[in-house]
Amino acid sequence: MLGAVLGLLARLPLPVNHAIGAGLGWLGWILPGELKRTTLKNLCLCYPDQDAAWRRRVARRSLMETGKALTEAPWLWHAGPARIAQLLAGVDGWEHVEQAMGQGRGVFLVSPHLGSWEFAGLHAASMGPMTSLYRPPRQSALDTLLRESRQATGARLVPTTPGGIKALRQAVERGELIGMLPDQTPKGSSGVTAPFFGHPAYTMILLARLAAPGRVPVIFAFAQRLPRGKGYRYQCIPAPEGLYSDDPQTAATAINQAVEELVRRCPEQYMWSYKRFKK
Repeated sequence: MLGAVLGLLARLPLPVNHAIGAGLGWLGWILPGELKRTTLKNLCLCYPDQDAAWRRRVARRSLMETGKALTEAPWLWHAGPARIAQLLAGVDGWEHVEQAMGQGRGVFLVSPHLGSWEFAGLHAASMGPMTSLYRPPRQSALDTLLRESRQATGARLVPTTPGGIKALRQAVERGELIGMLPDQTPKGSSGVTAPFFGHPAYTMILLARLAAPGRVPVIFAFAQRLPRGKGYRYQCIPAPEGLYSDDPQTAATAINQAVEELVRRCPEQYMWSYKRFKK
């Protein structure tokens, strides 16, 4: 049944696909549930100066965009490199990517839960050899599907395990592109608490540990989803200098600052239903 649903979503025109996703997100808004509560709570924490009407409007749109992220994933997985390339409608800050890649030391391309991180990962793999870190789903039956789908344009996925982190280090040594989600809450004691929108959030330090020793360039980016299935537009910024600090607290703070800067550009496409402040 899951295969049939994914197959149908992959065959629909992208505007229709997005309309279905928006509808699912709208249901998440009108029906009482944890997604809506978490979204509004996070927006209250992060945007206390905005009025309640603004926060409710952004919360509704965020849930609808999250619905699009869910339904567009199988479409993008089956699109193929040529169609993925055609969906890129422009880039803001591309000079930062070109400068980083020109150094020949590899590049960390990190995208938070903002816009279409599936498109960002699939498109980035067309730029050269790429290794991406991912968290295996709780349902083991979905793991093979997820890995094979996200590797459709040439990237190699490695799990958030000691073996996967070792593979990332080896990819850094080879000068590859590295893909990561910088706002994913780390497990156990592998992170530190750092401010995010002025509130403490448990934050990964793996990115800094991998990039800092060789000062490997880090680019924070997201693919903004355009209306009516018209494609995606990249927004790219370089990492703050603090990310390369030997102090984990300073590095984690810099990571959150970069993510926050991107989120402020397009708050309605951030996944506010993600429990960023759970710890």
